Amino acid sequence: AHVVFIVYGYALTGDTGVVDQGWTIITTLPEMLSASAATIILVVISLISMRAAKNTLPYELWHLIHLTGYLVLLLGYGHQVATGANLSGDFASIFWPALAALVISALVWGRLVEPIWLNARHRFEVAEVVTEGATNTFSIYIDGKKLEKLPAQAGQFMRWRFLTRNGWWQSHPFSLSAAPNSQWLRLTVTAVGGHTQRLGQMKPGTPVWAEGPFGVFTAQRRTRRRALLIAGGSGIAPIRALLEDMPPDTIVIYRASRPDELVFRAELEELAERQDAWVRYVVGSRNDPGPRRLFTPDGLLGLVPDVNRRDVYLCGPPGLVAAAVGTLHQLDVPDGQIHLDPFEF
Repeated sequence: AHVVFIVYGYALTGDTGVVDQGWTIITTLPEMLSASAATIILVVISLISMRAAKNTLPYELWHLIHLTGYLVLLLGYGHQVATGANLSGDFASIFWPALAALVISALVWGRLVEPIWLNARHRFEVAEVVTEGATNTFSIYIDGKKLEKLPAQAGQFMRWRFLTRNGWWQSHPFSLSAAPNSQWLRLTVTAVGGHTQRLGQMKPGTPVWAEGPFGVFTAQRRTRRRALLIAGGSGIAPIRALLEDMPPDTIVIYRASRPDELVFRAELEELAERQDAWVRYVVGSRNDPGPRRLFTPDGLLGLVPDVNRRDVYLCGPPGLVAAAVGTLHQLDVPDGQIHLDPFEF
């Protein structure tokens, strides 16, 4: 908006064409070339953040382009100082540079200092890779030092960089699929591309670089005495971890297309027995009667009659999450009781 209004306003004032005025501004005003580059980066990031573009790009490319957003700080700052009318005066000459220094300090702390400290203290490495029930799903057990001091909770995720020869440069977010403990951490991966397929072939002892933990999809968000956990596909990973922190009489609904896609079935049933919880499996294609009825008011009430008196945790593909949220709203479940981990990058 700033670019459009400035160029158009100057064109009206100078009685010139918009294109000619835009070229004059870029080539004559100080620091405009770098500011133009910053604007182009912001536009590109906005375009690839649209769902249609995001779903077609490889995750690594999508993430790399977003990292260029940091260049906007550097490329735009010179133009702000050189041309910005609000940056003049004694107060502004101190306030704005101090604000920029604060942002850069936060960036250095979050991207460098904190991760270096975390990994130096815990020294993560791969302990074991275990195939789960589904043929393309496996769990990675992570070993490390002083894991009891890791400030992670069930339901959170971390960014993991496995220092292999062909994968060290890629960092991916994976949720913890078991509540953290002093012995190991576990994340569960469904192989959907070349990088995730190679993760299933890692050897014990592979060094791991981690960042985090991140996210608020935790039991601390709970506002009611009972809970309902709904998982679809690989969304079972954080749901499985959350079940360890949930109160008695928790209900888990696990949606899958085929029986062999059910992961952690034995663990879920053992946890349910230990914690006096309930697990309900809804298996089949979306056109089958059971799955089709699940996210209707009558279908969900049939499984969970007191659903509007529970906190509801949702993790799965966007379609499942959208259908479940729509049904919950029809059943008058308040937004404050709905907690989402929508399983998207």
